[in-house]
Amino acid sequence: MSLMMLRENFWKPGVNDMREETAIKLFKCLGDKSRLNILKNLSKSESYVELLAEKLDITPATVSFHLKKLEEVGAVSSRKEQYYTIYTLNKEIFDLSILSIISEMPDEDAEQQKREEAYRKKVIESFFEYGTLKSIPAQRKKEKIILEEIGKDFESGKNYTEKEINDIIMKYHSDYCTIRRDMISEGILNRENGIYFKK
Repeated sequence: MSLMMLRENFWKPGVNDMREETAIKLFKCLGDKSRLNILKNLSKSESYVELLAEKLDITPATVSFHLKKLEEVGAVSSRKEQYYTIYTLNKEIFDLSILSIISEMPDEDAEQQKREEAYRKKVIESFFEYGTLKSIPAQRKKEKIILEEIGKDFESGKNYTEKEINDIIMKYHSDYCTIRRDMISEGILNRENGIYFKK
């Protein structure tokens, strides 16, 4: 198995959860002394269950169990030869540095951003109906999302009178006083000398 093929098997583009899960399984699998001893033996020469069991002084069943785990994560491969199953170390996987494996795992910041965007969309769909606000959310996090959505109706850098602000908010909800106050509190709108503006 070539290094390129191994990377493709382990790091499938667009399947972040699978990539992360594979890396975790690999690290967990290598955290066992018996498996490391098996890999050490296979690094010298390919072998089979009974011979490995004899060398390591453990039962063939235990060797088979560990080899199965190692094969699942791509650390070893096997082939049939007459009455034996011959195991070979996939040296290519150990040519991959830990840094290269970690760097190809999904970006947690990007995943968090996706979750936040999905949450934001859900809140907007829950509280808006036909372009109007059904109610002002009691939870601050949800209210801020709603206020930011209303804030899109204001132009950055443009000055507004209080009446103009109220008229725009009224399109969404009748309680323009609360919404206007909370938009200022959240920094969505600014007020200076009776003039409102959005940065």
